Amino acid sequence: MRKLSQMLVFMVLVLIGPMPAQAETITVTDIAGREVAVNVPIKRAILGEGRQLYIIAALDRENPAARIVGWRKDLIEADPATYQAYLAKFPEFADIPAFEGLEQSLIDIETTIAQKPDIVFLNLETKRAVEEAAYIEKLGALDIPVVYVDFRNSPEVNTEPSIRLFGKLFGKQERAEEFIAFRAEEIAKITDRLASVKPERPQVFIDRAAGFYEDCCHSFGDGNFGAMVEMAGGDNIAKDLIPGTFGQINAEQVIVSDPDHIIVTSAMWDVYVPGGKWVPVGPGADPDEIVEKLKFYPTRPAYLGIKAQKTKAFHAVWHQFYNSPYQFVAIQQMAKWFHPELFADIDPDETFKQLHDRFLPIDYQPGYFGTLSN
Repeated sequence: MRKLSQMLVFMVLVLIGPMPAQAETITVTDIAGREVAVNVPIKRAILGEGRQLYIIAALDRENPAARIVGWRKDLIEADPATYQAYLAKFPEFADIPAFEGLEQSLIDIETTIAQKPDIVFLNLETKRAVEEAAYIEKLGALDIPVVYVDFRNSPEVNTEPSIRLFGKLFGKQERAEEFIAFRAEEIAKITDRLASVKPERPQVFIDRAAGFYEDCCHSFGDGNFGAMVEMAGGDNIAKDLIPGTFGQINAEQVIVSDPDHIIVTSAMWDVYVPGGKWVPVGPGADPDEIVEKLKFYPTRPAYLGIKAQKTKAFHAVWHQFYNSPYQFVAIQQMAKWFHPELFADIDPDETFKQLHDRFLPIDYQPGYFGTLSN
Protein backbone atom coordinates (compact mmCIF):
# COMPACT_ATOMS: atom_id res chain seq x y z
CA MET A 1 0.00 0.00 0.00
CA ARG A 2 2.84 2.36 0.87
CA LYS A 3 4.53 1.75 -2.48
CA LEU A 4 1.23 2.38 -4.25
CA SER A 5 0.80 5.71 -2.41
CA GLN A 6 4.34 6.76 -3.32
CA MET A 7 3.71 5.83 -6.95
CA LEU A 8 0.48 7.88 -7.00
CA VAL A 9 2.30 10.90 -5.55
CA PHE A 10 5.03 10.52 -8.15
CA MET A 11 2.49 10.36 -11.00
CA VAL A 12 0.71 13.47 -9.73
CA LEU A 13 4.03 15.38 -9.60
CA VAL A 14 4.85 14.31 -13.15
CA LEU A 15 1.42 15.44 -14.39
CA ILE A 16 1.49 18.86 -12.74
CA GLY A 17 5.14 19.51 -13.56
CA PRO A 18 7.78 21.17 -11.38
CA MET A 19 6.53 23.30 -8.52
CA PRO A 20 7.14 27.03 -8.90
CA ALA A 21 9.95 28.54 -6.85
CA GLN A 22 8.73 29.66 -3.46
CA ALA A 23 8.99 33.34 -2.56
CA GLU A 24 11.58 34.12 0.07
CA THR A 25 12.01 37.20 2.22
CA ILE A 26 15.58 38.44 2.46
CA THR A 27 17.11 41.52 4.06
CA VAL A 28 19.53 43.62 2.03
CA THR A 29 21.53 46.72 2.90
CA ASP A 30 21.07 49.41 0.27
CA ILE A 31 23.50 52.16 -0.77
CA ALA A 32 22.03 54.51 1.84
CA GLY A 33 22.92 51.94 4.54
CA ARG A 34 19.29 51.00 5.17
CA GLU A 35 18.30 47.41 5.93
CA VAL A 36 15.33 46.52 3.72
CA ALA A 37 13.24 43.33 3.71
CA VAL A 38 12.30 42.24 0.18
CA ASN A 39 10.40 39.26 -1.18
CA VAL A 40 12.53 37.61 -3.86
CA PRO A 41 12.86 36.91 -6.63
CA ILE A 42 11.23 40.22 -7.55
CA LYS A 43 8.96 40.19 -10.57
CA ARG A 44 7.63 43.75 -10.69
CA ALA A 45 10.04 46.69 -10.35
CA ILE A 46 9.59 50.46 -10.54
CA LEU A 47 12.72 52.31 -11.69
CA GLY A 48 13.15 55.80 -10.30
CA GLU A 49 15.92 56.14 -12.91
CA GLY A 50 15.18 54.79 -16.39
CA ARG A 51 18.88 54.42 -17.09
CA GLN A 52 18.99 51.67 -14.48
CA LEU A 53 18.17 49.62 -17.57
CA TYR A 54 21.92 49.69 -18.31
CA ILE A 55 22.51 47.11 -15.57
CA ILE A 56 19.12 45.37 -15.71
CA ALA A 57 19.72 44.51 -19.38
CA ALA A 58 22.97 42.82 -18.40
CA LEU A 59 21.16 40.67 -15.84
CA ASP A 60 17.88 39.96 -17.69
CA ARG A 61 19.44 39.64 -21.12
CA GLU A 62 16.67 37.40 -22.50
CA ASN A 63 14.03 40.09 -21.88
CA PRO A 64 15.11 43.18 -19.94
CA ALA A 65 11.57 44.60 -20.06
CA ALA A 66 10.03 41.60 -18.29
CA ARG A 67 10.26 42.92 -14.71
CA ILE A 68 9.95 46.68 -15.31
CA VAL A 69 6.42 47.90 -14.61
CA GLY A 70 7.15 51.64 -14.46
CA TRP A 71 10.08 54.02 -14.94
CA ARG A 72 11.16 57.62 -15.25
CA LYS A 73 11.45 59.03 -18.78
CA ASP A 74 15.14 59.91 -18.60
CA LEU A 75 16.34 57.00 -20.77
CA ILE A 76 13.75 57.79 -23.43
CA GLU A 77 14.63 61.50 -23.48
CA ALA A 78 18.34 61.62 -22.61
CA ASP A 79 19.48 58.51 -24.50
CA PRO A 80 16.94 58.06 -27.32
CA ALA A 81 19.22 55.95 -29.52
CA THR A 82 19.70 53.32 -26.82
CA TYR A 83 15.99 53.31 -26.04
CA GLN A 84 15.12 52.82 -29.71
CA ALA A 85 17.60 49.93 -29.97
CA TYR A 86 15.91 48.14 -27.06
CA LEU A 87 12.44 49.02 -28.29
CA ALA A 88 13.18 47.51 -31.71
CA LYS A 89 14.12 44.21 -30.12
CA PHE A 90 11.62 44.25 -27.25
CA PRO A 91 8.41 46.07 -28.33
CA GLU A 92 6.95 45.63 -24.85
CA PHE A 93 9.10 48.57 -23.69
CA ALA A 94 6.51 50.82 -25.34
CA ASP A 95 3.89 49.62 -22.84
CA ILE A 96 5.84 50.50 -19.69
CA PRO A 97 4.22 53.47 -17.85
CA ALA A 98 6.67 56.39 -17.74
CA PHE A 99 6.74 59.51 -15.55
CA GLU A 100 8.57 62.84 -15.79
CA GLY A 101 11.44 64.15 -13.69
CA LEU A 102 15.20 64.68 -13.37
CA GLU A 103 17.75 62.79 -11.28
CA GLN A 104 16.75 64.35 -7.97
CA SER A 105 13.01 64.14 -8.71
CA LEU A 106 10.43 62.18 -6.81
CA ILE A 107 8.78 59.22 -8.49
CA ASP A 108 5.13 59.43 -9.49
CA ILE A 109 3.63 57.75 -6.44
CA GLU A 110 0.22 57.21 -8.04
CA THR A 111 1.76 55.34 -10.97
CA THR A 112 3.93 53.39 -8.54
CA ILE A 113 1.07 52.26 -6.31
CA ALA A 114 -1.16 51.41 -9.28
CA GLN A 115 1.46 49.01 -10.64
CA LYS A 116 1.65 47.03 -7.37
CA PRO A 117 5.43 46.60 -7.56
CA ASP A 118 7.55 44.20 -5.53
CA ILE A 119 10.20 46.90 -5.19
CA VAL A 120 11.07 50.51 -6.03
CA PHE A 121 14.66 51.38 -7.02
CA LEU A 122 15.59 55.00 -6.31
CA ASN A 123 18.68 57.09 -6.98
CA LEU A 124 20.65 57.92 -3.85
CA GLU A 125 20.41 61.66 -4.61
CA THR A 126 16.60 61.53 -4.25
CA LYS A 127 16.88 60.53 -0.59
CA ARG A 128 16.28 63.97 0.90
CA ALA A 129 13.22 64.68 -1.27
CA VAL A 130 11.84 61.18 -0.62
CA GLU A 131 12.22 61.62 3.13
CA GLU A 132 10.54 65.02 3.06
CA ALA A 133 7.60 63.55 1.13
CA ALA A 134 7.46 60.52 3.49
CA TYR A 135 7.38 58.17 0.48
CA ILE A 136 9.16 55.38 2.35
CA GLU A 137 6.40 55.33 4.96
CA LYS A 138 3.59 55.67 2.41
CA LEU A 139 4.90 52.81 0.28
CA GLY A 140 5.85 50.76 3.33
CA ALA A 141 2.24 50.88 4.52
CA LEU A 142 1.40 49.02 1.30
CA ASP A 143 4.29 46.54 1.75
CA ILE A 144 6.26 48.12 -1.12
CA PRO A 145 9.97 48.25 -0.19
CA VAL A 146 12.29 51.02 -1.44
CA VAL A 147 15.97 50.39 -2.21
CA TYR A 148 18.53 53.12 -2.95
CA VAL A 149 21.23 52.51 -5.58
CA ASP A 150 23.89 54.84 -7.01
CA PHE A 151 25.63 55.00 -10.37
CA ARG A 152 25.87 58.81 -10.42
CA ASN A 153 26.67 60.53 -7.13
CA SER A 154 29.74 58.45 -6.21
CA PRO A 155 29.94 55.77 -8.91
CA GLU A 156 33.61 55.09 -8.24
CA VAL A 157 32.52 53.78 -4.81
CA ASN A 158 28.94 52.64 -5.28
CA THR A 159 28.81 50.99 -8.71
CA GLU A 160 29.92 47.53 -7.58
CA PRO A 161 27.62 47.34 -4.53
CA SER A 162 24.74 48.64 -6.66
CA ILE A 163 25.33 45.91 -9.23
CA ARG A 164 25.40 43.33 -6.42
CA LEU A 165 22.11 44.65 -5.07
CA PHE A 166 20.42 44.24 -8.44
CA GLY A 167 21.97 40.81 -8.85
CA LYS A 168 20.77 39.59 -5.46
CA LEU A 169 17.25 40.98 -5.84
CA PHE A 170 16.89 39.66 -9.40
CA GLY A 171 18.26 36.24 -8.47
CA LYS A 172 21.20 36.82 -10.81
CA GLN A 173 24.13 36.93 -8.39
CA GLU A 174 26.47 34.88 -10.55
CA ARG A 175 25.88 37.03 -13.62
CA ALA A 176 26.33 40.19 -11.56
CA GLU A 177 29.71 38.94 -10.32
CA GLU A 178 30.75 38.12 -13.89
CA PHE A 179 29.97 41.69 -14.91
CA ILE A 180 31.84 43.11 -11.90
CA ALA A 181 34.88 40.98 -12.71
CA PHE A 182 34.88 42.10 -16.35
CA ARG A 183 34.60 45.74 -15.29
CA ALA A 184 37.43 45.42 -12.74
CA GLU A 185 39.72 43.69 -15.23
CA GLU A 186 39.23 46.45 -17.82
CA ILE A 187 39.89 49.21 -15.29
CA ALA A 188 43.03 47.42 -14.09
CA LYS A 189 44.44 47.50 -17.63
CA ILE A 190 44.72 51.24 -17.13
CA THR A 191 45.40 51.72 -13.43
CA ASP A 192 48.00 48.94 -13.11
CA ARG A 193 50.04 50.30 -16.00
CA LEU A 194 49.84 53.85 -14.67
CA ALA A 195 50.99 52.67 -11.25
CA SER A 196 53.94 50.89 -12.84
CA VAL A 197 55.10 53.59 -15.28
CA LYS A 198 54.02 56.70 -13.32
CA PRO A 199 53.83 59.08 -16.31
CA GLU A 200 53.45 62.83 -15.90
CA ARG A 201 49.79 63.68 -15.50
CA PRO A 202 48.29 66.29 -17.84
CA GLN A 203 45.99 68.99 -16.50
CA VAL A 204 42.37 68.29 -17.48
CA PHE A 205 39.15 70.28 -17.34
CA ILE A 206 35.78 68.53 -17.76
CA ASP A 207 33.07 70.61 -19.46
CA ARG A 208 30.09 68.89 -17.86
CA ALA A 209 26.86 68.40 -19.86
CA ALA A 210 28.13 70.69 -22.59
CA GLY A 211 25.27 72.04 -24.68
CA PHE A 212 22.74 71.26 -21.98
CA TYR A 213 23.87 74.39 -20.14
CA GLU A 214 24.36 77.66 -21.99
CA ASP A 215 26.88 79.07 -19.52
CA CYS A 216 30.33 77.91 -18.52
CA CYS A 217 31.89 76.22 -16.57
CA HIS A 218 29.97 73.30 -15.09
CA SER A 219 32.25 70.47 -14.05
CA PHE A 220 32.98 67.65 -11.60
CA GLY A 221 34.86 67.72 -8.32
CA ASP A 222 36.57 64.61 -7.00
CA GLY A 223 33.77 62.21 -7.98
CA ASN A 224 32.16 60.75 -11.09
CA PHE A 225 33.96 61.99 -14.23
CA GLY A 226 36.40 63.78 -11.94
CA ALA A 227 37.44 60.43 -10.47
CA MET A 228 37.49 58.84 -13.93
CA VAL A 229 39.99 61.46 -15.16
CA GLU A 230 42.28 60.65 -12.23
CA MET A 231 41.97 56.89 -12.86
CA ALA A 232 42.85 57.54 -16.51
CA GLY A 233 46.09 59.28 -15.58
CA GLY A 234 44.99 62.91 -15.68
CA ASP A 235 44.83 65.67 -13.09
CA ASN A 236 41.31 67.10 -12.77
CA ILE A 237 41.82 70.83 -12.18
CA ALA A 238 38.40 71.19 -10.49
CA LYS A 239 38.91 68.49 -7.85
CA ASP A 240 39.98 71.01 -5.21
CA LEU A 241 37.69 73.79 -6.44
CA ILE A 242 34.34 72.01 -6.40
CA PRO A 243 33.21 70.51 -3.09
CA GLY A 244 31.54 67.20 -3.72
CA THR A 245 30.71 65.70 -7.09
CA PHE A 246 28.98 68.45 -9.10
CA GLY A 247 29.55 72.19 -9.32
CA GLN A 248 30.66 75.18 -11.34
CA ILE A 249 33.82 77.31 -11.52
CA ASN A 250 34.37 80.61 -13.30
CA ALA A 251 36.02 81.01 -16.68
CA GLU A 252 38.97 82.94 -15.23
CA GLN A 253 39.87 79.95 -13.06
CA VAL A 254 39.97 77.67 -16.11
CA ILE A 255 42.25 80.11 -17.95
CA VAL A 256 44.59 80.40 -14.96
CA SER A 257 44.73 76.59 -14.63
CA ASP A 258 45.72 76.36 -18.32
CA PRO A 259 44.57 72.74 -18.89
CA ASP A 260 46.24 70.45 -21.43
CA HIS A 261 42.95 68.72 -22.27
CA ILE A 262 39.27 69.64 -22.33
CA ILE A 263 36.82 66.75 -21.93
CA VAL A 264 33.35 67.67 -23.16
CA THR A 265 30.62 65.39 -21.80
CA SER A 266 27.54 65.56 -24.01
CA ALA A 267 24.81 63.58 -25.76
CA MET A 268 21.94 63.75 -28.24
CA TRP A 269 19.83 66.24 -26.28
CA ASP A 270 17.40 67.45 -28.92
CA VAL A 271 14.48 66.76 -26.55
CA TYR A 272 15.94 69.03 -23.87
CA VAL A 273 17.75 71.70 -25.92
CA PRO A 274 16.54 71.69 -29.56
CA GLY A 275 19.30 72.92 -31.87
CA GLY A 276 21.69 73.38 -28.94
CA LYS A 277 25.48 73.27 -28.82
CA TRP A 278 25.50 69.69 -27.52
CA VAL A 279 27.78 67.19 -29.25
CA PRO A 280 25.76 64.17 -30.46
CA VAL A 281 27.94 61.40 -29.04
CA GLY A 282 26.17 58.11 -28.39
CA PRO A 283 25.31 54.81 -30.08
CA GLY A 284 25.34 55.10 -33.87
CA ALA A 285 26.43 58.77 -33.90
CA ASP A 286 27.91 60.27 -37.07
CA PRO A 287 31.66 60.85 -36.42
CA ASP A 288 31.79 63.82 -38.81
CA GLU A 289 28.88 65.50 -37.05
CA ILE A 290 30.58 64.93 -33.70
CA VAL A 291 33.72 66.71 -34.90
CA GLU A 292 31.79 69.58 -36.50
CA LYS A 293 29.85 70.35 -33.32
CA LEU A 294 32.92 69.88 -31.12
CA LYS A 295 34.67 72.65 -33.07
CA PHE A 296 32.55 75.22 -31.24
CA TYR A 297 34.17 74.55 -27.86
CA PRO A 298 37.68 75.95 -28.50
CA THR A 299 35.94 79.28 -29.21
CA ARG A 300 34.50 79.55 -25.70
CA PRO A 301 36.02 82.50 -23.79
CA ALA A 302 37.12 80.18 -20.97
CA TYR A 303 39.39 78.30 -23.35
CA LEU A 304 41.00 81.12 -25.31
CA GLY A 305 44.79 80.87 -25.20
CA ILE A 306 45.00 77.74 -23.04
CA LYS A 307 47.28 74.83 -23.96
CA ALA A 308 44.39 72.64 -25.06
CA GLN A 309 43.25 75.24 -27.58
CA LYS A 310 46.74 75.48 -29.08
CA THR A 311 47.04 71.69 -29.51
CA LYS A 312 43.35 71.03 -30.34
CA ALA A 313 43.13 68.66 -27.38
CA PHE A 314 39.34 68.87 -27.18
CA HIS A 315 37.52 65.57 -26.74
CA ALA A 316 33.85 64.57 -26.53
CA VAL A 317 32.59 61.72 -24.32
CA TRP A 318 29.08 60.26 -24.05
CA HIS A 319 27.60 61.97 -21.00
CA GLN A 320 25.66 58.87 -19.93
CA PHE A 321 28.88 57.19 -18.81
CA TYR A 322 28.38 59.32 -15.69
CA ASN A 323 25.27 57.37 -14.74
CA SER A 324 25.89 53.78 -15.76
CA PRO A 325 28.04 50.76 -14.88
CA TYR A 326 29.92 51.23 -18.16
CA GLN A 327 32.26 53.99 -16.87
CA PHE A 328 35.36 51.85 -17.41
CA VAL A 329 35.03 52.30 -21.19
CA ALA A 330 35.34 56.08 -20.76
CA ILE A 331 38.36 55.59 -18.48
CA GLN A 332 40.10 53.61 -21.22
CA GLN A 333 39.37 56.25 -23.87
CA MET A 334 40.56 59.13 -21.71
CA ALA A 335 43.75 57.22 -20.88
CA LYS A 336 44.47 56.94 -24.61
CA TRP A 337 43.98 60.70 -25.04
CA PHE A 338 46.20 61.56 -22.07
CA HIS A 339 48.90 58.94 -22.74
CA PRO A 340 48.59 57.80 -26.37
CA GLU A 341 51.88 55.91 -26.52
CA LEU A 342 51.44 54.16 -23.18
CA PHE A 343 47.98 52.89 -24.15
CA ALA A 344 48.40 52.41 -27.88
CA ASP A 345 47.24 48.79 -27.55
CA ILE A 346 43.99 49.65 -25.73
CA ASP A 347 40.83 49.77 -27.87
CA PRO A 348 37.85 51.21 -25.94
CA ASP A 349 35.46 50.48 -28.81
CA GLU A 350 36.47 46.83 -28.74
CA THR A 351 36.03 46.79 -24.96
CA PHE A 352 32.52 48.19 -25.28
CA LYS A 353 31.74 45.70 -28.06
CA GLN A 354 32.88 42.83 -25.82
CA LEU A 355 30.59 44.13 -23.08
CA HIS A 356 27.66 44.07 -25.50
CA ASP A 357 28.55 40.63 -26.89
CA ARG A 358 28.94 39.06 -23.45
CA PHE A 359 26.24 40.77 -21.44
CA LEU A 360 23.73 42.82 -23.45
CA PRO A 361 20.93 41.80 -25.82
CA ILE A 362 21.53 44.60 -28.37
CA ASP A 363 24.38 45.01 -30.85
CA TYR A 364 27.17 47.50 -30.27
CA GLN A 365 27.07 50.72 -32.29
CA PRO A 366 30.17 52.97 -32.14
CA GLY A 367 29.86 56.73 -31.73
CA TYR A 368 30.54 57.32 -28.02
CA PHE A 369 33.68 59.44 -28.48
CA GLY A 370 35.12 62.19 -30.66
CA THR A 371 38.20 64.40 -30.70
CA LEU A 372 39.71 67.36 -32.55
CA SER A 373 43.21 66.05 -31.85
CA ASN A 374 45.10 63.90 -34.31
